[in-house]
Amino acid sequence: MRWSQLYAPTLKEVPSDADVKSQELLIRAGFIRKTVAGVYTYLPLGLRVLQKITQIVREEMNAIGAQELLMPIMQPAEIWKATGRWEDYGPEMIKFLDRNKREFTLGPTHEEMITTLVKGELKSYKQLPVTLYQINTKYRDEIRPRFGLLRGREFIMKDAYSFHSDDESLDLTYRDMYRAYSRICERMDLEYFAVEADTGAIGGNNSHEFTVLAKNGESNILYCDKCGYAATDEKAEYKPDYPISSEKEEELKLISTPDVRSVEDLTKFLGVSEEKIVKSMVYVGRNGIFMALIRGDLEVNEAKLKSHFKDQTIRKATPEEVQNALKVPVGYLGPVGAEIKIFADFSVKGMKNFIVGGMKEGFHYVNANFDRDFKVSEWIDMKKVTAGDRCPKCGAPLKMKKGIEVGQIFKLGAKYSKKLEAFYVDKNGEQKPFVMGCYGWGVSRTMAAVVEQYHDENGMIWPRSIAPFEVIVTVVNSSDEEQMNFGKELYESLKNSALDVLLDDREVSGGFKFKDADLIGIPLRITVGRNLKNGKVEMKLRNSQDKFEIKAEKDTVVKEAEKMLNGYKLKK
Repeated sequence: MRWSQLYAPTLKEVPSDADVKSQELLIRAGFIRKTVAGVYTYLPLGLRVLQKITQIVREEMNAIGAQELLMPIMQPAEIWKATGRWEDYGPEMIKFLDRNKREFTLGPTHEEMITTLVKGELKSYKQLPVTLYQINTKYRDEIRPRFGLLRGREFIMKDAYSFHSDDESLDLTYRDMYRAYSRICERMDLEYFAVEADTGAIGGNNSHEFTVLAKNGESNILYCDKCGYAATDEKAEYKPDYPISSEKEEELKLISTPDVRSVEDLTKFLGVSEEKIVKSMVYVGRNGIFMALIRGDLEVNEAKLKSHFKDQTIRKATPEEVQNALKVPVGYLGPVGAEIKIFADFSVKGMKNFIVGGMKEGFHYVNANFDRDFKVSEWIDMKKVTAGDRCPKCGAPLKMKKGIEVGQIFKLGAKYSKKLEAFYVDKNGEQKPFVMGCYGWGVSRTMAAVVEQYHDENGMIWPRSIAPFEVIVTVVNSSDEEQMNFGKELYESLKNSALDVLLDDREVSGGFKFKDADLIGIPLRITVGRNLKNGKVEMKLRNSQDKFEIKAEKDTVVKEAEKMLNGYKLKK
């Protein structure tokens, strides 16, 4: 491709609405353009990267025997209602009516669709296992679409689904997928973690998330250097080591705390530590409203609540809902006298004489105690694990890194097959529900994740395997006939050697060309400039400051280019 013919409008200015580096650089380098928040057009450079990521994913899926198909984006509501996810999935699901008032969704995922597809077609255990996958567009109405391609309302995803006769067969495919996902990361030269993860709205009983390490990552990974344990902060467990108080129970007192609503305000007003306070929060789910208690210095992990109660609709109650249900404003909530189910975190189980909201505006209770002053319906782990908490396996302090989720694999079991009545006949002639797995990979999300991991002050640094071009031949002075002729000849020789080459033949300054080449992040730059008169061209890798000159002989340059690209690695 000649740059003079390439549609790649680069920008000098940083986009005013760019939240993260990948969004900024992909827009500036002419890879993407925003249509509305969370929806993007992929320009030619961006599409080239997407196609290369897609090909890697496709090759790894095919290598483990998965078969590609393509399912409709538009899905009827009835199959989602059959599994209970029409309501469970929440407001992210884009729903609409057709002209006949029939309900549909733009598919956020395809578990219901694939199960309905194979239902009645895979009839015997002899046809199993089967793994089917697609690479398609998904739609989710994110409440806050931001971070460019990292949190979009429309995105490209590979989703695979496997059907089995038993758990042992599922385990084998799950292991194959785990290895395939690891190879995808390795082929893109990525630093990544494969960690235990929450199953969320997809469900199932086991899941791993593949997370690319990045400073601006939205996922927090807790890991242990000592034993190798690793999990997302939504899933992470820990060894509790909370003290058990030996205090004598004091008399419960209601005290005036005017305009004191937050834990921080309460610590200042009463001169106590956060660890002496129990926070009371109200949540709403399918089974109504309930209260969650946790120590004042800790945070509730809502994913754990959803998982424990098997209810993906759980959310924090609005101030209006709290006022209507309990007749008290947020900031003064407490368990004493609350006519509501109460669930408490293990962090507060050993506490005595603690402080809680007074269930009356402007008041708090001091010296509250369990059993005497209120009853807990159930003790559960609802704490968000943080760095420094003890590893659940070996007890060593956990560490934390930030990352970006690019893939997740799930063991679904019979969750969908039972509800959709998708059965096969086993070797004894009995009908049984399929045992299923599902496996997602964010193709468009990967593009942004790579940029978040690999960039510098000048622009993006692409791994060779997914770079829009492997080599750029930069002709410094396009009006110089000698430079231009050699540049064209070298360009053709590199192409003939099966290298993906861009020829910068634009009539702009050399400095402008160099800046654009760095911005776009092509692995190898070959510069044809003034030293051509001395029989030399310059070669430089994008991830290095080193430049060196080589004889301006086409065969010599091509061989050196191949050698340099073969040794081009980004991962430390």
